[in-house]
Amino acid sequence: MTRPAFLLLTLVACVLGTATAAACGCGFDLPLAAGATALAVLLHAMGNVLNDLHDARNGADAANQAGLHPFTGGSRLIQTGATNESQTAELAKALLLFVVPAGLLLAVKVGGGGVLLLGTAGIALAWAYSAPPFRLMSRGLGELTVGLVWFLVVIGADYVQRRQLFPIPAAVALNFALLVAALLLANGFPDRAADALVNKQTLVVKLGPGGAAALYGAWVLLAHGWLALSVWLLVPPVQALWGLLSLPISLVAWGWLWRHRHQPARLRPALALSVAAVLVHGLGMAWGFWQLAAGR
Repeated sequence: MTRPAFLLLTLVACVLGTATAAACGCGFDLPLAAGATALAVLLHAMGNVLNDLHDARNGADAANQAGLHPFTGGSRLIQTGATNESQTAELAKALLLFVVPAGLLLAVKVGGGGVLLLGTAGIALAWAYSAPPFRLMSRGLGELTVGLVWFLVVIGADYVQRRQLFPIPAAVALNFALLVAALLLANGFPDRAADALVNKQTLVVKLGPGGAAALYGAWVLLAHGWLALSVWLLVPPVQALWGLLSLPISLVAWGWLWRHRHQPARLRPALALSVAAVLVHGLGMAWGFWQLAAGR
C-alpha cells in the first residue's frame, strides 16, 4: 500500500537536493541528509496510504478493472480483502505520528524555521490531495499538487544542508517537478473510465486522451527546456545539464502515449518510461552537482 518502488522518486529528489547544497560549498552532513531523506520517504508513503484509503471510499479503485499494476489502480489491498478501510486509516495515522515529532527533531537540529514550513506544507498537500473537503485529485489539480510536493522535497533536502532558501535548488526542482507531474498525468490514462464513473476529475478525464497526451508532451518539453534555459541564465551550473539524459526517454514515452492514447491497456511501456525519465533526470542532475562538489 505504501508502493515501495515509487518511493525511489523521493529518494532521488533528496539526493538531488543534497547535491545542490554540496556543490555550493555548504558541506555534506550525512546524518542530517539521511534523516531528512527518511522523513521525506515516510511522508510519501503516508500520502500513498491516504490515496488508497480515499480511492476506496470514493469507489474509484473498486470501479477500476483496467488499472496497470503497479503503476495505476491503487494497491487493491482493500478491494481484495487483505485489509480494510479502518486499518488503512490507522496505518496513515501511525506514519503521521512518527513523521511529526521526527520532523520537529530535525528542525531543532537544523536550527531553521524552513524545515517546519516545508514539512508542514508537504503534509498539508499530501492530505489535501486525497482527503475531503479539498480532494485536489478530483478537481483537476492533483497532477500539479504532486509536482509541487516534489518541488518542496528537493528544496527541503537542500535547506537541511544549507539552512536557507536559495535559487539554484529551486531552479532544478522546477524541471524535476514537471516530470513528476507528467508521470502522474500519464498514470491517469488507464484509470480514466473508472475515475470518470465516480466523478474523479483528473486531467485525463477533463481533457480527454488527446488533450492530456498533448499536455504530457508540453510538460516534458518544458521541463527539459527550462533546465537548458536556466543553465544559460547562469542559475544552476553547466554540470546540471546531465539531466538532459532523460530527454530521449521522455520523448519515446510521449510518442508511445500519443500513439496508444485510446488504448490504455497498451500504455505500460509509456508509464515505465515516464518513471525512468524522472529517475534519470534527477540522478543526472545530481551526478553533475556531485562532480562539482568533488572538485572543490
